[in-house]
Amino acid sequence: MSRATRAERRETRRREGRDFAHLLPHLLTTGNLAAGFYSITLSASGNLDRAALMIIIAGVFDTLDGRAARRANATSRFGAEYDSISDTVSFGVAPALLAFSAGALQELGWTGWVLAFLYTACAALRLARFNVAPARYVGRFEGLPSPAAAGMIMSSVWFGGFLRESGFAFEVPAALAGVGVALVGILMVSPIPYRSNKGGANLPRSQSSVVLMVLVFAVILSKPSVTLFIVGVLYTASGPIEWLWRKRTGQELEEAVPENEESQEAPS
Repeated sequence: MSRATRAERRETRRREGRDFAHLLPHLLTTGNLAAGFYSITLSASGNLDRAALMIIIAGVFDTLDGRAARRANATSRFGAEYDSISDTVSFGVAPALLAFSAGALQELGWTGWVLAFLYTACAALRLARFNVAPARYVGRFEGLPSPAAAGMIMSSVWFGGFLRESGFAFEVPAALAGVGVALVGILMVSPIPYRSNKGGANLPRSQSSVVLMVLVFAVILSKPSVTLFIVGVLYTASGPIEWLWRKRTGQELEEAVPENEESQEAPS
């Protein structure tokens, strides 16, 4: 009797562990959504630095939820849709409102509202396209990823704060800030390929590579208001620069094979 009871308890614990493993990705996605919503409220109240920080936290949750789902083999259509809705808030609405407040786009009147909304609309379209259309090229995103676009917005806000703290009185004109936000949005829905390490990155195992990674993170964390802005500019510009370089040299990217074609080519 006691043996049966112990076996039942072990099975109950295993079942509860599996249930939690399947629930964890949704909890992390909810954390992403909560951080994005909190960023919106902070931007509305004028607390722009913390609003930018919340976008970073949302990005951390967004990275963890996908990893947790794949590790627990708990990927689902519901999870993908919930993730996209959360990303629309955190990387579509929150950065647009942050830019609207930090860039003083209200000075442009209706035009400022349209430029900020254009970013949000492009983010939503980018996420919808990501869900329904497979990648065209191996190891590449089609268009600037929405988390990277949001990172470009928030790092620009932090960099502007750094310049003001350093004694630079230069203020970005509202018109220039609005155009910049709109251009970042357009890059999201563009067909320009961007490098992706999703599912294809091999973590370095040599001691020198690990030390190099630690040094890189140390440099980024030493002055994130500067380093994150530089990283954001380099990645945002890398897509158009590589695209123009391939056009000039005639090099082509390796096209991805659709899953249905792979299944047809696979031996039975």
